[in-house]
Amino acid sequence: MVKRLSGLLVVMGILAISVMWVANYYVNKETKSQLFYDVNKIPKNKVGLLLGTAKYMDKARQIINLYYQARIDAAVALYMAGKVDYIIVSGDNSTQYYNEPALMRDDLIARGVPANHIIMDNAGFRTLDSILRCRDIFGQAGFTIISQTFHNQRAVFIANNKGLKTVAFCSADGDDRIRETIREKLARVKMMLDLLLNKQAKFYGEKIDIP
Repeated sequence: MVKRLSGLLVVMGILAISVMWVANYYVNKETKSQLFYDVNKIPKNKVGLLLGTAKYMDKARQIINLYYQARIDAAVALYMAGKVDYIIVSGDNSTQYYNEPALMRDDLIARGVPANHIIMDNAGFRTLDSILRCRDIFGQAGFTIISQTFHNQRAVFIANNKGLKTVAFCSADGDDRIRETIREKLARVKMMLDLLLNKQAKFYGEKIDIP
């Protein structure tokens, strides 16, 4: 019984690793040509979709999350270079004490992006939600995704599978790459399941026109 159980655990472990490897391989391969690192080389889109993350690693001590700061820097660089006309800030606003879009909006304004060129998406709870809502709520069939490379690869893969025409501008990485790499591998497996099951965004609502 013990040998049989051990063998089963080994098989399950090999299967899990294989699934993660396959998911990672296809995501990287299918999105490579759509990722950009030079603001001068990326094509222009009317809208940039800035994907949210927590601003603080330690809110009590006001320690900034470097992943967050790099995304803000990237979004500002795109806007100032004329590569996007509007920025949708999409993130989690699940409680009155946690509002990713509002923090991103305020930081973009502080960096010189006009408030009337920033659009709030308060229901971007997951990457899938942000992509689907950009299409269905904000009416965009093509746009520029803004985040780190690992995140952009997954976001662009989702967009491709939804028939959207996107490119991504990759910001600098943060300082916890090992943990993010592990999380991302698992997130890609879940993404594959979501796409297979045609998972939808948690909330939709009334459509919002972008001039």
